[in-house]
Amino acid sequence: MKPARSEKKLDKPHSWSQLKNGQWVSDSIQTRLDEWCSKLFGYHMLKLGGLSCELASCNCNIQHQVHLDIENPLHTVIADSYELPFLEKSFDVAILAHQLDYCGDPHRILREVDRVMMDDGYIIITGFNPISFTGIASLMPWRKHNLPWSGRMFTANRIKDWLSVLNYQVIDCDQYALFPMQKYQPMWAWLENGIGDWAAPFGSLYFIVARKRTYPLKPIKPHWRFKRRLSPVSLNYRLSTQNQDKACDPYSDA
Repeated sequence: MKPARSEKKLDKPHSWSQLKNGQWVSDSIQTRLDEWCSKLFGYHMLKLGGLSCELASCNCNIQHQVHLDIENPLHTVIADSYELPFLEKSFDVAILAHQLDYCGDPHRILREVDRVMMDDGYIIITGFNPISFTGIASLMPWRKHNLPWSGRMFTANRIKDWLSVLNYQVIDCDQYALFPMQKYQPMWAWLENGIGDWAAPFGSLYFIVARKRTYPLKPIKPHWRFKRRLSPVSLNYRLSTQNQDKACDPYSDA
């Protein structure tokens, strides 16, 4: 398993137009996001990265939405993803569209996003699956230096492990796009549906929804103890017959 942190400089996309089949990938994520928008409540939403900024969330009940990126013209805040300029517990929802695929330290980004998340808040993460046709294509020498194959790509199970360490409960994980070809897409979709759940682990894309838990991972045992009940203790004195006689005879010392 490759380490999460990397010193390699990555070419980070700031728009779906920079990715091959980017519009199709964006539309597939948008379809799943629309299903969740009506279930999300709160006051503030964070869209991290240019790809997240281009996802629509007009049907969401959260009105105040912050778009954070450096180059995408839709941004409302320009800042580094590793050092978010917000107070702790500021956002109810955070969207990270393919942010972990193109960063050198995904653990650090997740910790920083967790810092600004409200208790019981939702985090939505999308990315490419390395165990897929897209992942296999990234191994080809003439593609591995071009978007989207130049990304690092982590499996959905590994992302879920990282979230569990941060005390998040994964409530939805959709792995899809077994055949990530835009041409003849209806046929590929029909074939994928026919294969069923067996195809999910090999889908090129994943869509994860997790919720920040407010209770600890391991229950803490109470330190107090019940007081022991007091019970009488019987004493057994053995007296010799001679001592008993002396105690009973008032003239024994005369």
